[in-house]
Amino acid sequence: MDYLPIFAEVKDRPVLVVGGGEIAARKITFLRRAGAQVQVVAQRLSPELQQLADTQAIHWLDTAFAESQLEQVFLVIAATNDAALNRRVFDAANARHRLVNVVDDQPLCSFIFPSIVDRSPLLVAISSGGNAPVLARLLREKIEALLPGNLGRMAEVAGRWRTRIKAYRRTTDERRRFWESAFRGRFASLMAAGDEPAAEKVLEAELTQPGSSSGEIILVGAGPGDAGLLTLRGLQVIQQADVVFYDHLVSDAVLELTRRDADKICVGKRAGSHAVAQHDTNRMLVEAAREGKTVVRLKGGDPFIFGRGGEELQAAAAAGIPFQVVPGVTAASGATAYAGIPLTHRDFAQSVTFVTGHYKADSAPFDWSLLAKSRQTLAIYMGTMKAAEISTQLIAHGRDKTTPVAVLSRGTRADQQVTTGTLEQLEELAKAAPMPALLVVGEVVGLHRELAWFQHSTAAEAFDASVINLA
Repeated sequence: MDYLPIFAEVKDRPVLVVGGGEIAARKITFLRRAGAQVQVVAQRLSPELQQLADTQAIHWLDTAFAESQLEQVFLVIAATNDAALNRRVFDAANARHRLVNVVDDQPLCSFIFPSIVDRSPLLVAISSGGNAPVLARLLREKIEALLPGNLGRMAEVAGRWRTRIKAYRRTTDERRRFWESAFRGRFASLMAAGDEPAAEKVLEAELTQPGSSSGEIILVGAGPGDAGLLTLRGLQVIQQADVVFYDHLVSDAVLELTRRDADKICVGKRAGSHAVAQHDTNRMLVEAAREGKTVVRLKGGDPFIFGRGGEELQAAAAAGIPFQVVPGVTAASGATAYAGIPLTHRDFAQSVTFVTGHYKADSAPFDWSLLAKSRQTLAIYMGTMKAAEISTQLIAHGRDKTTPVAVLSRGTRADQQVTTGTLEQLEELAKAAPMPALLVVGEVVGLHRELAWFQHSTAAEAFDASVINLA
């Protein structure tokens, strides 16, 4: 280890920056954010720094560097294009045992600036020891995406409670378990939702009456298959779950991202073969939450679009279980985008309608005359088993039988298939389609050959029931 990673408090401390250009301005931005008293030595200042000097946000000490300027400063930064001057600054600072950084010159640095993920007061610093700063920046970007923006506020609240927690939890082990539970449980969820008073009430309850608080149910949309389409919030939540209830539409790639030691329970349903009845799923979700667990209900696509997510949350609400929802990319949006089929287009479709082909027997029938209107796109979920009825009814109510259609199978996944044809061919196309599949009806399908981009697509005759395998 070439460098000792430390965090230095520079608030209200004098820091000398030699240089007045763009690079110096970048360093000064971080110094000011940390509360440093910035002194600048430079022949001239950039417009940005000149404005700061004019408003006395920084102190323009002099136009020329002198060693005496180092006597009363905490640390030193040299950011000039003059190699000889940079060397003078380093030698003088080093002789006085001042920490010094010469920008982009590692041998002339007794400290270096790491890449920073700022969730103040929580900070994450990444450094390659000056060997690969671009790599450190790339790692910072990845970590930045994983850490929720509310972590800073959560750390501040935790800081206010530390003394009180020590009074109730005498040992280090007890305090560690308390905070691990808080940071993974309902307290963290409420902080993420911006409800700080409710979050502190949860801390109070767990502190004075351990085990009195229930867990919660978090409904998460897993997207249509490609793990890259899982939302950032969805990723954060599934990595905190104690138990994950998932369905068959959730891809293995998404399941791989869940917390390693979480219980994973499949409650999926397939057409004609209900592995777990809906009321049993509702009951299991509620029971797990009552045990104080963080329960994730992971559903393909978006849980509020033909995902019965509303029914499951109604059960949670009736049982008094707190819940939250993390939306997902729905199949109609994700699968059509990967197939190069825009749902709307000024020349072809001014509206899009999401329809389910799987509905309750006692529900009201479709308004076929409305669905058959031209210049709109129909995205039909779970419609393969009723493709014949859909085709017949749309044609009977006025939709042209040559209207382009597509059957999108296993959309956004490596084995995605796109089958195109006409409305009168829909039944035949649907019979051969691997599941899960989405039906798309409308002139926008005609753009598929021009706009398909996902993996490699071979040429096909338009609307001739050709199958394009994108694997």
